[in-house]
Amino acid sequence: MSTPVIADPVANPAAEPAVVTGAPTAAQRVTSFMPVIALVALLAALTIADPDFLTQRSLTAAVRTSAPLVVLAAGATLVVLCGGIDLSIAALCSLSTVFFAMWLPDLGGLTILAVVAAAGAIGAVQGIAHVVLRIPSFVVTLGGMSIFSAIALVISDAGPIRVIDRDATAWLNLYVAGYVPMSFFVAVLVVAVVSLVIKLTPLESFVRATGYSESAARLAGTPVDAVKVAAFTVSGACAGLAAVMLASRNFSGSPTMADNLLLPAVAAIVVGGTAITGGHGSLWRSLTGALVVTLLRVGLPIVGVPSAWEQILYGAIIVAAVALTLDRSKVLIIK
Repeated sequence: MSTPVIADPVANPAAEPAVVTGAPTAAQRVTSFMPVIALVALLAALTIADPDFLTQRSLTAAVRTSAPLVVLAAGATLVVLCGGIDLSIAALCSLSTVFFAMWLPDLGGLTILAVVAAAGAIGAVQGIAHVVLRIPSFVVTLGGMSIFSAIALVISDAGPIRVIDRDATAWLNLYVAGYVPMSFFVAVLVVAVVSLVIKLTPLESFVRATGYSESAARLAGTPVDAVKVAAFTVSGACAGLAAVMLASRNFSGSPTMADNLLLPAVAAIVVGGTAITGGHGSLWRSLTGALVVTLLRVGLPIVGVPSAWEQILYGAIIVAAVALTLDRSKVLIIK
């Protein structure tokens, strides 16, 4: 039996009614499995198109390629669950690859922690700007995307910086049990740890309440501002970790290395079933969505589709997925 919790509009005119629903319907249960169904169907289609695709070598290469995207999408998912959006993740990731290449000669093995911490701090600054200045997250992170791209170009002299010492990230190129790429294992571990922390603490209810109805969450005593800043911090830290993965794979840092991952990351989030309006979704869904997007990127050449169509496909996927997952009860007026 569901118990409605409704904010008093007389006491606070800005309050929005928040309803805590009961058990999910049959349609919602089916929808929750759609990302997995899409993944299996896509894998089957690619296998039919190219029987050699379903081999250990091909699958290992695919999941290794997906690792940075999984981490990026996982971090940004927290921001989306809070009802915001982080458009700066790709630019921050590119900037972080430059940081990594520049700091590695001096910091050695500590460079990974330094880059993740620096990216997390930058994400926190964006979160603070969002909650203190009351600027929409779209505007804050759009500005951040431009700033980070410009800084990366300036400090790198608009060119790649070679990573000479490869020992610090050599472990990322290893394999767990001889089959699973270490980078993908780390990506799954990040998703598992963050999900577990959220699940075992009040953060889960805080994040979902903030995303579902921010005004009602404030009336209920939820530390909305702190939750949002924390989400942006985790998103920034994940961008830093994704940068380390990219730098370890390409043996360099570049001001544009991750710029082409923004649309795939957003696509992974919405394909995974996380509502762009916030309050509904999970990091595990985004992991599945990232695998779907990666298989699409790998599969386009297999079925003979030119790579130039890739961005068109991502745009269409985002529009379609948002149309299917959008909570229209929260968006009464479309602008």
